[in-house]
Amino acid sequence: MNRRKGIVLVITGAIFWGIGGTVANKLFQQFPIDVDWLVTIRLLIAGFLLLTVQFFGENRSQILGVWKTRRTATQLMIFGLLGMLAVQYTYMASIKHGNAAVATLLQYLAPVMIIVYLIIRKQTVLTGKDLLTVTLALVGCFFLLTNGSISQLSVPTLAIIWGVLSAITLAFYTLYAVPLLKLYDSLVIVGWAMIIGGFALSFIRPPWQMDFNSLTLEAYFYLAFVIIIGTMLAFWFFMKSLQILSAKESSLLSSIEPLAAVLTTVFWLKEPFGFFQWVGTACIIGMILLLALNKESSSRTTQSKKEEPLKVS
Repeated sequence: MNRRKGIVLVITGAIFWGIGGTVANKLFQQFPIDVDWLVTIRLLIAGFLLLTVQFFGENRSQILGVWKTRRTATQLMIFGLLGMLAVQYTYMASIKHGNAAVATLLQYLAPVMIIVYLIIRKQTVLTGKDLLTVTLALVGCFFLLTNGSISQLSVPTLAIIWGVLSAITLAFYTLYAVPLLKLYDSLVIVGWAMIIGGFALSFIRPPWQMDFNSLTLEAYFYLAFVIIIGTMLAFWFFMKSLQILSAKESSLLSSIEPLAAVLTTVFWLKEPFGFFQWVGTACIIGMILLLALNKESSSRTTQSKKEEPLKVS
């Protein structure tokens, strides 16, 4: 039952995250909203809401308790800046310069990066399925970004750069959170990390510097969706799943996110998507499902949770 709960949490969070990216794409297209402001406002508000939920629930003492030791306080600061803020900003920047579908698919190179990291650290062994996974990822990215044409890219270069950076930061985000989640509730870690990231970005883009008169009721609805559903609940569910599943499993089971992002981008936003880009999408989703549905891989990662890196430094 505990494992089933973890699977439901990570899949639900992934769907929220995928649709949230598409809604953010809609905001960038129709309203005068930039990446800096959106990331700042969504992190600050979502972080405050998560800590509020923790305050009225159990273990409210953890809200301040996490700051009482230098080690955990330092880890939380690093996670907030290099994990939470980095993954949020790079993902949104990739959406801004491209679209939610491509940004999300590129971000989901993170499981491959985690596998490579664990192999380098000799904490897992290279298998035939891992080689197939990497191959699918490379082939999928080629078709996704070129639509089958070697002579030109079908996706803006900046969108690709930000998307790859998003994958790197997501891999770090997933692995680095593990030791903190062993000590504190996910609400505390995610909430503070969001506030830290939002506060830091506020020095560059203060949240009050915005022409609010230019925003319609529709825009505020989209903002609320991105902040509450696509940020607060999505991150909370994902981090909660890490307390039950391994980092590798959580990353792999969240393969529904790119599918949700692609479908909503193509059918709701009417973004053009070529035949070979669909082939690339299928390769990347197949790559994640190959490992996520493999019982042997699932069993191995669950049993070796203690062997996964607890520190990334």
